[in-house]
Amino acid sequence: MKKLYLIGGPMGIGKTTIGQLLKEKLNNAVFLDGDWCWDSSPFQVTEETKAMVMDNISYLLNNFIHCSAYENVIFCWVMHEQTIIDDLLARLDLQECDVKVISLVCTVEALTRRLNKDINAGIRKADVLERSLSRLPMYETLNTIKIDVSYSTPGEVADLIVLQ
Repeated sequence: MKKLYLIGGPMGIGKTTIGQLLKEKLNNAVFLDGDWCWDSSPFQVTEETKAMVMDNISYLLNNFIHCSAYENVIFCWVMHEQTIIDDLLARLDLQECDVKVISLVCTVEALTRRLNKDINAGIRKADVLERSLSRLPMYETLNTIKIDVSYSTPGEVADLIVLQ
């Protein structure tokens, strides 16, 4: 049986880093970051682009699920609302999958520290701080496994996810 890992969390919490680490730790793994499915300039969030990104993500994840080369499929994206998770799961062929839906959470201070580091390094724009912090409490209401990453390294978090 394949394992599908859906990893959500606010911007800057470490989803991509942890997803890449999981890809190396798990056997025959493939990793998809949802942001790659609508990386555009200018970045536009409209009803049309939101529908398109869900189509892109579900198409790719179903292809990975159906490909015999992969035992573990890892997907990360912000996924701050239960409707996003439910819509995505409804689009996937999960008959032969053990699904782990995980939300990475942390303290406001830890997320602020991580984002400020990225902002100061020029990796992110300053407006990400307010947007990310505003979404942080939303993860507590989701039907997901919560993993607090406030005081853990990405490697430690990846090891915890492997044990799920």
